[in-house]
Order: sequence, then structure tokens, then C-alpha cells
Amino acid sequence: MTRAHTALVLVDLQRWIVDRPWQPVSGAAVADACGRLREHFAAADSAAVVLVRYVRADGADGGLAAAPNQFVPACAARAGEHVVTKHGLDAFEGTDLHDHLRQAGVTKLVLAGLTTAHGVASTAATALRLGYEVTVVSDATASESDAQHREALDRLTALGARTSPAGSLVASETARG
Repeated sequence: MTRAHTALVLVDLQRWIVDRPWQPVSGAAVADACGRLREHFAAADSAAVVLVRYVRADGADGGLAAAPNQFVPACAARAGEHVVTKHGLDAFEGTDLHDHLRQAGVTKLVLAGLTTAHGVASTAATALRLGYEVTVVSDATASESDAQHREALDRLTALGARTSPAGSLVASETARG
């Protein structure tokens, strides 16, 4: 996977989401894994990092400024990172994500975050329909149950996505440079 055309897309790593009970790993473990992935991708100036956050369109959750809607510290936005605010499951729906990725020349997405069966799966499925090569980082995402997590990964694989644990992905990225 050539990083010059790759974006790491981290989905829904806000306090209120990360703090919920997830399986097969905790939200904190997912956030830590996403932070490590981000460090790996940020080390390559040619790789893009995109943070996706969910807020309610009606503002009933307090909007972007509300404390629960803030990214967890390990995944807070940094200079040069694109932040996408969505109001549903899919990070492409009603956002500038596709335009931003096209303008950056991105053809490959590495997805991680919460949850496997919802935000990650919806975003991955749309990305595949739009022609992106998609890899979902299997140990940097979680769902309401281990079974739901695995079923979502299986569905995405059937659609054409790759799944990979973070360690293997980082090792293969490093080997290919």
C-alpha cells in the first residue's frame, strides 16, 4: 500500500462514544490503537489523516463545543488533519470527505474507530462503492458485541475490503515504505 495515495480515517473517537462498553476491546483500547496508527501515518508526510466525528444535526447533544463531543486526547485534531463532521453513520453522507480525498489524490483508505458495525462499516461500504481500496484495522475498532464486530468485518470482507490487525499493517507499510 503506497502511502502517497493513502488516508487514515479515524471514525467517531469522541468521549461519549469511546466511554461506552465495546467488544472485543474497550473504547479506550480502540482509541489507543488509533493513536498509534495516527503516529505511524503522520510520520509519512505523504499520508493524510482524517478525523470523523458525529454530532446530532438538531444540536440536542450540545453541538461541537459540548465536552462529550470532543475527541479523546489521543485522537484530538492536529494541524493539517482534515476533520469531517457527520450527522449519520456514513462519513461520506452530506460531508466533503469524498471531495477532500479526491483533491488529495487518495485512492486507498485505512479505517479504524467506532463502531465496526455502524460508523466504520457504513463509511467503508460507501468508500468501496466510490472505488477506494479499503482496509479496516480489525483490532482498532469494536462494536456492541464480539459477534457483531466479527459479522461486520466479515460483511466488509465480502464487499471487497481487506481487514488487518494494526501490527501487520504497520509492518507491511514500513516494509514497502
